[in-house]
Amino acid sequence: MITRERFAQGLTLSQYLAQMRMNRDRFDRAFDAAAVRPEDARVLERLGRPTKLLVITEDWCGTSLAYVPAVAKLVASRPEIEMRIFLRDENPDVMDQFLKRGLYRAIPVFAFFDENMNERARFIEQPLA
Repeated sequence: MITRERFAQGLTLSQYLAQMRMNRDRFDRAFDAAAVRPEDARVLERLGRPTKLLVITEDWCGTSLAYVPAVAKLVASRPEIEMRIFLRDENPDVMDQFLKRGLYRAIPVFAFFDENMNERARFIEQPLA
């Protein structure tokens, strides 16, 4: 279970970007190129207006580079949603709560929570599809 306290220990987007050792330029280009479409914003409404987004990723992961910048841009347009990023390899206690098929440490992981830290939805490897 992810508590408010554990969630708060995650990195903000700016902290994540500052610590990136690989693919920072690719992340920035993908973020800048991402467009927030109305249908993407409506997905968040269908999730019951989440207030927190937990992301598990690593800067070396190509699949993460394909999705994390776009989701980060979507959330940046929604100030009521707080996003925290956890590095998979440094946070096994968090990662092991979001295993793909209960077995695999697949990333990226996107988990949406309401104001009471009730999980509203999760997407593993392919968000908002």
